[in-house]
Amino acid sequence: QVQVVESGGGLVQPGGSLRLSCVASGSPCGRYGMGWFRQAPGIDRDVVSSVTWGGGNTYYADSVKDRFTISRENARNTVYLRMSSLEPEDTGVYYCAVTVCGRRSDYERQIPGGYDYWGQGTQVTVSS
Repeated sequence: QVQVVESGGGLVQPGGSLRLSCVASGSPCGRYGMGWFRQAPGIDRDVVSSVTWGGGNTYYADSVKDRFTISRENARNTVYLRMSSLEPEDTGVYYCAVTVCGRRSDYERQIPGGYDYWGQGTQVTVSS
């Protein structure tokens, strides 16, 4: 059974930083494409960033480019999202999502339907 567990959310002041972590386990193929999504109240869940298994293909939403960095440690089946220069608009529940057993297109890696399993979410609040 595939499990996805996020950690690292919290309350931070504008301009501050946080690092989210996500650990996946149980894939029958032993490989995971991974992505981060954000959902604020009343807003659809949108992609923040994604990375392929090999790490060679990353994606960032325009709103987080140059502020957020996605990275991964395949030996630990872990993906990180380093968030800097945080703004109140970054507030929301951050979800880690994974794909298993098969490649996804660039488009599929940017939509919720392109992922197979999800974590429970971690709250990030940016407020003074």
